[in-house]
Amino acid sequence: MEFLTVASVLKPQGIRGELKVKVYLDEAETLKQIKKVYISGEEYSVLNVRASGEFAYVVLRGVADRNAAELLRGKDMEALREDCPPLPEGRYYIGDLTGCSVVAASGDEIGTVVSVTPARTDIFTLSSQKGEVSFAAAEGVILDVDLEKKVITVDKKRFKEVSVWEK
Repeated sequence: MEFLTVASVLKPQGIRGELKVKVYLDEAETLKQIKKVYISGEEYSVLNVRASGEFAYVVLRGVADRNAAELLRGKDMEALREDCPPLPEGRYYIGDLTGCSVVAASGDEIGTVVSVTPARTDIFTLSSQKGEVSFAAAEGVILDVDLEKKVITVDKKRFKEVSVWEK
């Protein structure tokens, strides 16, 4: 069984056990198509989802009140890959990109993806021998994504224009 992290629980919403979550999908609306999620290995049936930008408000069977919802604060919400809707060509789940090597078209290795922050232009954070680097996936930066080889190829010039190194 392969799991994908689809959201992170931010906080309880109200007194009836609803959860406010940060969605790690292109659109929070996509969460409505997932019927079962897992938090800390425990399965929950999704009863209702209200999407709001990059956030969603989720009601899960078994989370009946604010106290139960509070216990889930800060935890990742996962779904089985087979329960997640297929993505259009050229779109990827964040879990598939995490761990990929990022290389320049010349073959120079830049780093390894440690996280992707969904935004209007996604922000990739890499770990490298030189430290941590973040870059926006702006137009022309990413040339190719090969999930089988776990390699993302970037245009070195565009990468340098949009990247920020942390020391």
